Amino acid sequence: MSLKVSLHHRFPTMEMDIAFEVPAAGVTMLFGPSGGGKTTTIAVVAGLLRADSCRVAVDGQVLADTQAGVWLPPERRRVGLVFQDARLFPHMSVATNLRFGMRRAAPGPVRFDEVVELLGIGALLARRPHTLSAGERQRVAIGRALLAQPRLLLMDEPLAALDDARKAEILPYLAQLKTALNLPVIYVTHALDEVNRLADSIVLIEAGRVKGSGPVSEIATRTDLPLARRDDAGALLVCRVIAHDTGRELTRLEGGGAAFWVPLLDAPLQAERRIRIPAREVILAGKVPDAISVHNIVPGTVRRIAAEGARRSVLVEIALPSAALLGRVTPDAITRLALSPGAPVLALIKSTSIEVLGA
Repeated sequence: MSLKVSLHHRFPTMEMDIAFEVPAAGVTMLFGPSGGGKTTTIAVVAGLLRADSCRVAVDGQVLADTQAGVWLPPERRRVGLVFQDARLFPHMSVATNLRFGMRRAAPGPVRFDEVVELLGIGALLARRPHTLSAGERQRVAIGRALLAQPRLLLMDEPLAALDDARKAEILPYLAQLKTALNLPVIYVTHALDEVNRLADSIVLIEAGRVKGSGPVSEIATRTDLPLARRDDAGALLVCRVIAHDTGRELTRLEGGGAAFWVPLLDAPLQAERRIRIPAREVILAGKVPDAISVHNIVPGTVRRIAAEGARRSVLVEIALPSAALLGRVTPDAITRLALSPGAPVLALIKSTSIEVLGA
């Protein structure tokens, strides 16, 4: 099943023309610079803004279709909303705030005790919002939205108002939620660390237009799209734990049709782990070196080469059997290795350069 959104809307300073289709399952990130139209897209999906023309459908159910005269009001769309600020009722306890989300909702699969446990807010139930930290307030706001039994959760930069410490506190809870509740989520952000930890699909939005959309592992490594041209660009892969070598203090992961050694993990075999490999940490070679400290020598095929003039560097997309890596090297390296699209290449990656982001 899929989530389909198309809209056209004219503002005095910008004309929006947005269209994308992504799998309904998982987290879809709307990513891009501020002012590009991400929040407007959320508002149209929620029914808070009637676009000049639009169509929104979730799992085949049409929420809006201006051409067909369909426009469900927000209260009938069964969407949960989480904003930058928690917007809790200050005179209510945490427990009462949570139950407020249940008042008008039909019975559904999301249970009060389950949400409390997943978000780690059991010890907060008797407290008032003003006694909570910013991260705690945001977890309660997420819980309230979930207990309204939504078919779709919309999150508009929910971590933007938090400092790095509070953001690090709440990200693991969001990662647990997306796997535990199997609820479609549209998540607005311009923070790459949130994309790396949470995104399944991504829609790149700039100046009211979609620059690219699809699985995050694919979009992150496409050199023709802006995500790959950032200083902190890199590949994202979903892997499984295959083996632990306690003697060498290494763990073997497999994903994307390749194997990777990382420093020893405390994780059971077959556990899922998401990894990120920064483009700047990938070394390219034409043959296996005789002696080298690098644990990961991954064979692939050059898919695309793109020059970055301002950086005096070149981006290289490296196709794996079912994923891709991204390398940033000098133009001289391309010449010396005689690299071109379709050529075989080895990607050399230190185990300590691979970021293991969690389940």
